[in-house]
Amino acid sequence: MKMRIDKFISSQIPSVSRSQVKKLLGQKRISVNGSIVTAADTRIEESDEVALDGERIIYKKHIYIMLNKPAGYVCSAHEGNSPVVTELVPEGLRRGGLFPAGRLDKDTEGFVLMTDDGELAHNMLAPSRHVPKTYFVRLEKPYEERYAEIFRSGIALGEEKCRPAQITPDSKDRYACTLVIHEGKFHQIKRMFEALDNRVVYLKRLAIGSLVLDASLAPGECLEIMHKDVEKLLCHQAPKW
Repeated sequence: MKMRIDKFISSQIPSVSRSQVKKLLGQKRISVNGSIVTAADTRIEESDEVALDGERIIYKKHIYIMLNKPAGYVCSAHEGNSPVVTELVPEGLRRGGLFPAGRLDKDTEGFVLMTDDGELAHNMLAPSRHVPKTYFVRLEKPYEERYAEIFRSGIALGEEKCRPAQITPDSKDRYACTLVIHEGKFHQIKRMFEALDNRVVYLKRLAIGSLVLDASLAPGECLEIMHKDVEKLLCHQAPKW
């Protein structure tokens, strides 16, 4: 598929607008397959080697970013005076249309996928796809053995019934557990435990599909997910803990 070179460069380098690309072209700083080009309407193929100041610009149709969300940030483009997760993405990874695929509550930490791929986000989040999301949960009251069967059967939240979920108690901490759910209702995990007369005091998403949050990422840090790992976001098998 051919596209204009000014559109190509501005889509791959967020800090460079199409008008700025025209200036770069006029300064003869852009080449295609080794030859300098100066016209903004030059049409190129995805496979062409485009370079700025001799450094190749690798074409990426979409970008996928693993973010370790800290508490206090909102999974939204705009949310009043609250800081939003898009602010945590470094300049070098930003591009037009970037959004958080799915929400975590403001006080919840952990894995948020930042992407501009709406189709993948839909496939990852749609309840009919059964993609598991894994969470670490700390409770106000100790874990009870009865929880396993209740979660497996599907907890009723008012007139809504949750899909079956898998819960595993922490072997060392009787106030902690790991929970795998396959949907994302409003405040779902907190409401599920409230229905059992308990309360969530800390919540962190550990994995989406079979892709686990990188342990080296500090809160607020992110990294680009390589395309070979993107398919793990749609895996129906949750990782073992």
